[in-house]
Amino acid sequence: MGRKEKNIQKAQMLMDKPKMIRNIGTAAHIDHGKTTLSDNLIAGAGMMSEELAGRQLMLDYDEQEQARGITINAANVSMVHTYEGQEYLINLVDTPGHVDFGGDVTRAMRAVDGVIIVVCGVEGVMPQTETVIRQALKEKVRPILFINKVDRLITELNLNGEEMQQRLYKLIRDVDELIKGMTPKEFKGKWGLSVEDGTVAFGSSLYNWAISVPFMRARNFSFKDVYNYIEEGKVKELAKKAPIHEVILNQVIRHMPDPITAQKYRIPNIWRGDDESEIGKAMINSDENGPTALMVTKIIIDPHAGEISVGRLFSGRIKGGMMLKVDRQPKLNRVQQVSLSVGADRVAVDEIKAGNIVALTGLKDAIAGSTVSSLEDMMPFEKMKHYSEPVVTKAVEAKRTADLPKLIDVLRSIGKSDPSIMVKIDEETGEHLLSGMGELHLEVTEHRIQEEHGIPITASPPIVVYREGIDRKGGPFEGVSPNRHNRFYMEVEPLEESVIKAIDDGTISVHGKIENKNELSKQLRELGMDKDESKSFVHFHNDNVLLNMTKGIQYLYETMELIVDGFVESMEEGPLARENCKGVKVRLVNAKLHEDAIHRGPAQVIPATKNAIYGAMCQAGRNLMEPKQRVFIDVPSDLMGNASVQIQQRRGEILDMNQEGSNTKLEAKTPVAEMFGFSGDIRSATGGKALWSTEHAGFEKVPTNMIPDVVRKIRERKGLKPEPFDESHYRS
Repeated sequence: MGRKEKNIQKAQMLMDKPKMIRNIGTAAHIDHGKTTLSDNLIAGAGMMSEELAGRQLMLDYDEQEQARGITINAANVSMVHTYEGQEYLINLVDTPGHVDFGGDVTRAMRAVDGVIIVVCGVEGVMPQTETVIRQALKEKVRPILFINKVDRLITELNLNGEEMQQRLYKLIRDVDELIKGMTPKEFKGKWGLSVEDGTVAFGSSLYNWAISVPFMRARNFSFKDVYNYIEEGKVKELAKKAPIHEVILNQVIRHMPDPITAQKYRIPNIWRGDDESEIGKAMINSDENGPTALMVTKIIIDPHAGEISVGRLFSGRIKGGMMLKVDRQPKLNRVQQVSLSVGADRVAVDEIKAGNIVALTGLKDAIAGSTVSSLEDMMPFEKMKHYSEPVVTKAVEAKRTADLPKLIDVLRSIGKSDPSIMVKIDEETGEHLLSGMGELHLEVTEHRIQEEHGIPITASPPIVVYREGIDRKGGPFEGVSPNRHNRFYMEVEPLEESVIKAIDDGTISVHGKIENKNELSKQLRELGMDKDESKSFVHFHNDNVLLNMTKGIQYLYETMELIVDGFVESMEEGPLARENCKGVKVRLVNAKLHEDAIHRGPAQVIPATKNAIYGAMCQAGRNLMEPKQRVFIDVPSDLMGNASVQIQQRRGEILDMNQEGSNTKLEAKTPVAEMFGFSGDIRSATGGKALWSTEHAGFEKVPTNMIPDVVRKIRERKGLKPEPFDESHYRS
């Protein structure tokens, strides 16, 4: 039996011992070395060849990942490591660093209890570093730090030992300040970084070595020794003296919590149910004998096995043949196979117990983010809030008409496996609209449709996703039903900025059924909403809200569901350019309803509701908001002028500029609409010497003088009349 097979056998034995399990992830800015680090940890645990470690990129098993040299999917592997004579099972999830795939990072954080933040010693803290730390701490996932590419400080920057230590300490301080600023209250002072206790390690994942203070003390090894090995080019000897897997996995076992410890504080954070209920107690204690509770964090489409649901099992156990309930789905799903993941491979097991990360086949109704349970009525886990949202759209069509049914199935499965991609079918044009986080996100998705699923498609040029809003209060506006028997009176005004921010960052949860209305009402009051309004919410849709401010209107209760449908439709397609609305507060202030239910059906109530909302929005002054991106550019100082010209030509605003050595770091904010083709342009302008990255920066109003032209183009693209209707159109 080979070393890999022995390790798999040991992993299966350790699955039943939650105290011996560590569920961890890696997270970092793009190209800081997460996947190379993961390779070395896997190799050290005997799951792959040590010669290939750092070059095989075992967890970048997707063809697109290998071609582009980046991680696109969060991948996971289970391995065994011995520390102080005890064997531990480590379930590792490698996550993407590119901002377009941030949704995978968010979902991965739900599955793990600890995360290794990887930072490049040369580049230092970058925008995505801050984002992944925020994502981890929001999920109460414990961070530790690995500073990678330390050898480059000597070989490329020619720093001496003292300069190198000063640079590393500054980097640790920068990361520590970020962690301290975002750490949940109960862990303030406990989750900081300390070189002395070993929550920080240094090394090179490419050359397979790492050090930490506890390791150096144990091996009687000094920082000067490390410096000498690198300067003399003896990195292979250094890797034997200080193997990376030993240093990092020791660090993981010493500082990361086991599932029993972690779930005591993580469950109340990610689940809003009753802690004293049977399922609540079982999850908090990671009880293998309690009801089954699983959170699906990823769907993998396997050409042979079909859909694989990967997730964290918080309580109970799962074995083949079990019938489980996927939340919000009518039928039970039968588990066909239970497996442990080893990169692209899976190892079938008879049964898996609480505290593990598991891969299942048979959960046909599950999507990434689903709650799966043996109970019929388990309250779902909190919805995962991503730090960016789809801002770029492409229309895709099958080249062959015969492929259309297959394309619809493929798009449905892509929507399940990557909830960050939004799929919408335009009923009028028959186009399939794909919305993603950026150009790269959509390019990768197109490639999957064509190459992996074999469907030739044509795709439109990328289209920017806008949002519609209002400037001030409007209404009350009367909406009359087509049969003239029902009248609705609506007012609109901008939703409080503090409420929008709280919804966007997930501070208040308004998705799905609202279980605790009193708690939400209290939160809304604290955020500045009027007391009466805070008690009158009926429905939230994205960051828009419908309030019922009426009293004692007959038949309103039984008509409210249809009013909500009208509200949702009008918020998904605003009156200006049929784009989603953002930050609109809609108040129902009066209604006159026919006594006979047959005269107030969907065909009467929905159009009347929409007309009342649209008319009030016209009176309130409609505006258009465009997505913005923060752009970070690191460029030699003599080329900084060329880089800033590229920003200014794109309606960009330069926010900050700092010189570090011979390089200048530039931070700017630009509209997404102006960023198409930026990659080629910045490369030409700087001779390929600029390093750059972006992150989502929310939506801001389009300049007033540009709105008519932008609206006209959007409406013409959608086959609408070029000019939007005014309020007179919505009067009956």
